[in-house]
Amino acid sequence: MPVAPETAPVQSLPSYQHTPLFPLGKDNTPYRQITAEGVKVQKAMGRDILTVEPAALTALAEEAFADINHLLRPGHLAQLRKILDDKEASSNDKFVAFDFLKNANIAAGGVLPMCQDTGTAIIMGKKGSLIFTDGSDEAALAEGARNAYLKRNLRYSQLSPVSMFEEKNTSNNMPAQVEIYADGEHAAEYKLLFMAKGGGSANKSFLYQATPSILTHDRMIAFLNLYRYPWATPTLCNAGPRLFSQKAFKCWENFDTL
Repeated sequence: MPVAPETAPVQSLPSYQHTPLFPLGKDNTPYRQITAEGVKVQKAMGRDILTVEPAALTALAEEAFADINHLLRPGHLAQLRKILDDKEASSNDKFVAFDFLKNANIAAGGVLPMCQDTGTAIIMGKKGSLIFTDGSDEAALAEGARNAYLKRNLRYSQLSPVSMFEEKNTSNNMPAQVEIYADGEHAAEYKLLFMAKGGGSANKSFLYQATPSILTHDRMIAFLNLYRYPWATPTLCNAGPRLFSQKAFKCWENFDTL
């Protein structure tokens, strides 16, 4: 049987040019310095090495989870404010935007968080090759997340199995999900992303894989009606088709009946 051209071995290997899976654009996020303690530059093999102590990671994680539960970025707040000044915005648009701003104002006081479901602590890091730590990054970051939940009015969402049929709240929102990746493109940088994923929805998330044949109006309606729940329909409807092709968007335009 002849080998198909797309699966035939190449005669000579071309040079490999790596492309990040999700390349990022310019970062315009405003940052503030928390502390300079525990972070310093040292020389090793003729190169500058950035050394980071576990205490610095712990302090950063604690501050981060306090911020994301109580504060919104200035750019996001400015967008909400623009809705109030928009002559084309409806009264309902302005009502919602104004309520968002009131909620943000209350949460900024640092007592009550923006949402009662303060979520699962998730930390994703990209660690450059010139960053040196003692290897306890996961533990140090998780400790900082735990400290934030223990010190503030943040709800504990994590349950730990006691037996096959029993579970118990861990009372500190641990464990945290910490994933750190090697970053060869930015050798002297250690980037960390902190997220508080709504813990209440963790047991209501499902993945259904299907071929593009489902992307017709009748088949998609039948699928959604089969798996719809009163509490999950908006999330399901908003998340699913956004992962597919333009055909999905055309199909989605006719789903107002849901």
